[in-house]
Amino acid sequence: MKYPAALTRGSTIAITAFSSGIALEHKARFDTIKQHLESQGFRVVVGDCLFGQQKHVSAPIEKRLEELMSFLLDDTIDAIYPPWGGEVAMELLPLIDFSRLETAKPKWILGFSDVSTLTAVFASKLRWATAHCSNLMDLVPAARDELTANTLTHLATPMGEHFVQLASPLYASQWPDIVNTPESGLTLDTPNEWKWLVKPTSSDYIEGRLIGGCWDTLFHLFDTEYLDISALSKDYPEGILLFLENAEMSPTDIVRAVLNMKFRGIFNHINGVLLGRNSSPDPEDEHALTYLEAITSSFANTGVPIMMDLDIGHLPPNLTLVNGALAKVELGERGKITQRLV
Repeated sequence: MKYPAALTRGSTIAITAFSSGIALEHKARFDTIKQHLESQGFRVVVGDCLFGQQKHVSAPIEKRLEELMSFLLDDTIDAIYPPWGGEVAMELLPLIDFSRLETAKPKWILGFSDVSTLTAVFASKLRWATAHCSNLMDLVPAARDELTANTLTHLATPMGEHFVQLASPLYASQWPDIVNTPESGLTLDTPNEWKWLVKPTSSDYIEGRLIGGCWDTLFHLFDTEYLDISALSKDYPEGILLFLENAEMSPTDIVRAVLNMKFRGIFNHINGVLLGRNSSPDPEDEHALTYLEAITSSFANTGVPIMMDLDIGHLPPNLTLVNGALAKVELGERGKITQRLV
């Protein structure tokens, strides 16, 4: 893996919305976050594709592509941090000139949701380590829960070293009102624990190189040039750990997504799956399939261990997961993940 330089005081973070932008009513929160980053010693560069939201995107595709490529090719920039995800980052993939990026300095690409459409692809195609983590618009000074507050701290880990995160005992059942209370952090109010859906036969842990993100978008990319799990498994014989979280898919969508993965042979090339908390509500019909029933039946015969309810995705807080890092995930009295940047 090609690890970008550790993010420390003096590093430059570029902000652009290659999917959804932010509205003017979000400016107070954004300004608070920008000032907070600068107070920590980061240099912040704000692109033109940030404010605005027309037809679900921050700007026309040509402008979003041009700005993203300019940041990717600018070797004075250390990280690219969109404000949050969105819907159609996927449309940029065939337009990105990956051949030009082969000789560029690797940069951290950070965030979750639709941001992971790019972070997973960059890890797969370019072997750039990227991070699935709290979004930029989560990083207010009041974000004091252990996982959110340490998002950038973990990305200061030097290559060759490791960092450890523990499961959050609580998660937030809803997002804060960032318009009327722009400085508000998460309110963790719901108990949660990591658990096995399919337990390994001979251990209490699984390990391998991480890759993953938002299930809703990534399952469209499996077994394509953009997310070649088979090629990753050949290059990294220690194995692949695939992490996924469901944002909006219904239980029947989940069944189809797992079948899609089976048809494409994904489970032949991974050591296990880490499932984040499900944020899509179950159907109101008591006779309809539930999320838990869908994943239980679908993953039952895949032949790989499955861990569920990790701190990944749209029911925050979020772990900082480095795509490409060698990870060990354990379930003892409390869930624990160790990531080595090797």
